[in-house]
Amino acid sequence: LAAQEAQAAQIRAAQLAAAKSSSAASHVAVPTVLPGSSRAATALSVAIAQIGKPYVWAAAGPNSFDCSGLTMFAYRAAGVSLSHSAADQYASNPHVSRDQLQPGDLVFFGSPIHHVGMYVGGGMMVDAPETGENVQVQSMMRSDYVGASRPGV
Repeated sequence: LAAQEAQAAQIRAAQLAAAKSSSAASHVAVPTVLPGSSRAATALSVAIAQIGKPYVWAAAGPNSFDCSGLTMFAYRAAGVSLSHSAADQYASNPHVSRDQLQPGDLVFFGSPIHHVGMYVGGGMMVDAPETGENVQVQSMMRSDYVGASRPGV
């Protein structure tokens, strides 16, 4: 019960961080579904707290991020080591099907894989999209979806 309460508190903190962000994309409601683990809850909270920070190629925080740098940074805060490569993050973690996605799972795009975001629930992800954009919450429903993985299990 205490673990569930801690996860709920982390999700509320993440929602508050998203609401305070100046990014227009942050006005998307972050679902209140709890991640499957406290590590995922921590990583999700950290990723959402980065909303509004700029995309910079090869950056891994704390002031700017690329896509895999954001997920690496967020999971590092949860005690999980990830490489700074979307393709490596997909290859090195257990895969999950789209219908089994949980908040905190990583979702991957492109062939070859070149983009990663973190699932927040409700078909949405937090990610660092591309040069000229900021970390934001947006739809993960893209035609180049490849699959998902679950770090830290």
